Amino acid sequence: MRDISAAAGAGETESCYESQSMPGAAIAPRPTITPLLVRGFSDRAAATLVFFGALWFVLCRHLSGEWSVNAQYNYGWFVPFFALLLFWLRWEGRPMEGRAPSRPNLGTAQRPSLQVVAIAVLALLLLFPVRLFEIGNPDWRPLGWVHAAVVTTLTLLYIWYRGGATWLRHFAFPIGFFFVAVPWVTPMEAPIIQGLMHAIAALASETANLFGIPAQLEGNLIRVSTGLVGVNEACSGVRSLQTALMIGLLFGELKRLSISRRIALLCAAAAIAFVGNYARAFFLVWIAAAQNVSAIDRWHDFAGYSIVAAVFIGSLGVAALLGIGSAPKRAAWQANVRNQRTEIKGQRTHEADSNLASRIANLEFPPFSFLICALVWLVAVEVGSTWWYRAHERNLVASTPWTVHWPESAPDFHLLKLDEEVRRTLRFDEGVAASWSCQPIDWVETVSRAMSTRTTCFAYFFRWKPGRNSALLANLHRPDVCLPAIGWEQVADNGVRQYSAVAAFALPFRHFEFRHGTKENPPAQQVAHAFYCLWEDRAPTGTVAASQLPQMTTSPSTWTRGERVRAVLEGRRHLGQQVMEVVLRSRGVIDKKEAQADFAALLPKLIVVTPAESH
Repeated sequence: MRDISAAAGAGETESCYESQSMPGAAIAPRPTITPLLVRGFSDRAAATLVFFGALWFVLCRHLSGEWSVNAQYNYGWFVPFFALLLFWLRWEGRPMEGRAPSRPNLGTAQRPSLQVVAIAVLALLLLFPVRLFEIGNPDWRPLGWVHAAVVTTLTLLYIWYRGGATWLRHFAFPIGFFFVAVPWVTPMEAPIIQGLMHAIAALASETANLFGIPAQLEGNLIRVSTGLVGVNEACSGVRSLQTALMIGLLFGELKRLSISRRIALLCAAAAIAFVGNYARAFFLVWIAAAQNVSAIDRWHDFAGYSIVAAVFIGSLGVAALLGIGSAPKRAAWQANVRNQRTEIKGQRTHEADSNLASRIANLEFPPFSFLICALVWLVAVEVGSTWWYRAHERNLVASTPWTVHWPESAPDFHLLKLDEEVRRTLRFDEGVAASWSCQPIDWVETVSRAMSTRTTCFAYFFRWKPGRNSALLANLHRPDVCLPAIGWEQVADNGVRQYSAVAAFALPFRHFEFRHGTKENPPAQQVAHAFYCLWEDRAPTGTVAASQLPQMTTSPSTWTRGERVRAVLEGRRHLGQQVMEVVLRSRGVIDKKEAQADFAALLPKLIVVTPAESH
């Protein structure tokens, strides 16, 4: 009777196998799974999730500074969620042969080779210097790429460990998709963005002239009868370009397009973004000419969001068109996945229950001891890197605090309105700008000039309280960044010099020279001498520390490698900063010595030392 019952049960479904048998047939007892085995599985699964969750969280936290500060990368906040969505969709269609082959060792993991283990260990060890440099150099973009490469490498190694080369190829795109949120390195980004900005401004100004609107191109600005119109502001770039690339990659993956069609979709998205920025620039020029420059503020954000919407809708339409030909292939692939799942499910249905315990024990999670060591290492990296800077900060002393006393009694003195876009970009805690007229003879009685020159003074003061992004924010506003973007040509950099502010107290200022106008008529040219100072709240040597800051002596938005290394070795991170810029603008030639003498006489009238508790 037992033989007859077993033979009959072998041809039925799983439910029949469990619930029906011939009368009198003995039912084999179901093997039990010990709580220890289930707990071991849960511990390894939880440790795996915690490890990779912490790994990606630290990376996103580092990049979030740029996502918040730089409007070009605001879309970065959405990328982690899009990456999770793409990963989930890939998980739903994962290849079954990589996960559960029809072999006796069903469910067993890959055996990592020595090379793979070495790569994983090296990637984990690399996290410490990366985090150490990130804290001291939060605006150094190559670090973001190295950090993202380490995290994606560890993630892809784990995916290979679970599903082999098949899974590695299958899940590579959603993991690599995160790189669209990593800011481009400055040497690559600057020429592309500035080139596109200038092209858009030139096209918009020419189009305005064709429509009878007088417009003159000045750098990335367009001058109309009512004033200047900025093409996405002087210190910004084409915001929607990177967003367009992200949208193109996203829709290409959702439609499962071929590589050639994805490239075509990316080109189409970038073209839509370029045309949208051009239309936006012309629209703002038309608004400024028809009404006034202040009317642009009412349409600025609307025009910007319209471009993103146009890129989204346009890319979706192009992706739909490109996906028409690939729909049958995609349907066949999905059907193949469903067939594989059905086959695998059938194989698992007829497995003996006695193998359940061994299959759970062999689930493809890394050894529990390895996961614990990796988690401990992640904690040690964060604690150790923070301790390094705090240990060095014990020796820091507070720099002399100072602020600006505005000469309200000076001729033509008035405060300048800081545009809301500037406020959103710089995110300063305190910001004031003003201008006034000053005759050289009123300020410097010992200096004689060959010709009487009227000088207009512009002064800017910005302060950032201690925060992880203070250095990045302060480095966004420099004369050699913003003045060339509005049509001024830098002709000289006279370096850093100490200028006496009050008794026994001097401030370091970097002196730039700029020209604006035609070279054929030098007396009619506008001349600007810009003096720039970046000051830190705490420094090793107090009053002279700011003169040693890399930002004071190098090109904008980049430090030399040696200076960045020295900042880390000295344990210097950003503990509060402030920036002062003074621009002396006039018509006609003013040589370097005259401008420096004017500024040396002006500075003591502007600087006031304040009590330490005011900061």
